[in-house]
Amino acid sequence: MDNALRLQYLEAMGIDVWVPRASTQNEQQESSDSVIDNDEPETQESATDNWDSLQAEVAHCTKCALCATRTQTVFGSGNKQADWMLVGEAPGQHEDEQGLPFVGNAGLLLTEMLRAIGLAREDVFITNILKCRPPNNRDPHADEVESCNDYLQRQQALIKPKIILAVGRIAAQTLLQTDEPLGRLRGKVHAFNNTPVVVVYHPAYLLRSLPEKRKAWQDLMYAVQTIKKNKG
Repeated sequence: MDNALRLQYLEAMGIDVWVPRASTQNEQQESSDSVIDNDEPETQESATDNWDSLQAEVAHCTKCALCATRTQTVFGSGNKQADWMLVGEAPGQHEDEQGLPFVGNAGLLLTEMLRAIGLAREDVFITNILKCRPPNNRDPHADEVESCNDYLQRQQALIKPKIILAVGRIAAQTLLQTDEPLGRLRGKVHAFNNTPVVVVYHPAYLLRSLPEKRKAWQDLMYAVQTIKKNKG
C-alpha cells in the first residue's frame, strides 16, 4: 500500500518511476480501496440550516477594512461533513476572482497532494483563516484574523472534522496561537478545539522549493496515520 501511495505522489510531482504495468494497476486499486477507511458521514440535520446563514454573513461581512478591497469573499468549499478540514492562510488573486479557495497552480498541486493519499477535493472541506484577500497578498493583520475567527470556529463546529490540516506557516501559527517556525511544528499532533491538527507545507511554497516535496509527502502520511489512529 505504501509503495502505491508513493508512486501516486511521485507521479503527481512529475517524477517518472518505472514499474510493471500490471503491478501498478493492482497497487493503485488496492490503494483506492484501503488508504482511507471512511466511516459513513454523520447526519447533521440540526446544523444544515446554519450553513446558509453563515455563508450569507461572510458574503456581506464588513468587520474589517478588507471588505473595501475584495472582489468577493471566499467562504470555503467541499464536503460539509468531511473528516478532513484544510485551513490555509488567505485568498490570493485567483481565489478573490473566483470565490473559491486554493485555485491556480498552488491549488492544482494541493489537489494532486490530496489525490496521492486517496482523497478528492470533494472529500474534504477547504477554507482559510481569512475570508477576504489582503491587498498584494500581504500577511494577515491581527485585527483581520480576529474579525474572521468566529467564522472559522463556526465552520469547524458545523463540520466536526476528525483532523485539520494547517496548510502553511501562517495558518499553523494562527490556529495554534504560536510563533514557532513551521519546521518545529511539523511531525507533531497539535489541537484546535479538541480536533487533531497536523501542519503541512503550503503548496505555493513547494512550487518554489522543489526539494521540500519529500517532506510534504512525510507530512501527508503522518496525517493519514493520525486519522487512522483516531478512528481506531
